[in-house]
Amino acid sequence: MRDVDIIWEELLDAFENRDQELVYLLDRLSGEIYLVPADYDDEGFWQEVAENSDQYLSIPGFDYEQERLLLHQFIQEIDNPHLRDMLTRAYAGKLPYGKVEEILSFYPDEMDHLEALRESHLSERIKRWLEEHDIFESDIL
Repeated sequence: MRDVDIIWEELLDAFENRDQELVYLLDRLSGEIYLVPADYDDEGFWQEVAENSDQYLSIPGFDYEQERLLLHQFIQEIDNPHLRDMLTRAYAGKLPYGKVEEILSFYPDEMDHLEALRESHLSERIKRWLEEHDIFESDIL
C-alpha cells in the first residue's frame, strides 16, 4: 500500500457521527474522507463502492453502547457521593434529575475529566479501526 495522508479531524468527525442518514467513507488510495447521504440515489456510485471494498472503507459512526459504558465507568469513579447519586439517577433516566452534561456544568473539573475520557476512548477506538484495516498512524495528519 502506498503512503496516503488522512486528516485526523475529519476522521474524528466521522467517528462522532450520530446521524444514521449520513455515511462516511475513507478512500484508502487518496486518503480522502467522503460524506454521503445514506439515501444517495446513484446506483453507479454504490456499485463502485461495493466492487472496490478494499479501496472504500465505511467508517463506523458514533457507538452508543460504548458511550454508555464509558459514562457508567466515569460515574463509578466520582468521589462526591451526592454528585455520583445525581449522575446515577440521570444515567438511569430517573426524575427529577436532568442530563449528565447539565449536571456536570456545575462541576467543571468532573466535566473536563469526562471529556478527557471520551477523547481518549475515541482515539483508541479509531486507532484499533485503523490497525484492523492496515492503516498506520504515520498516514494521519
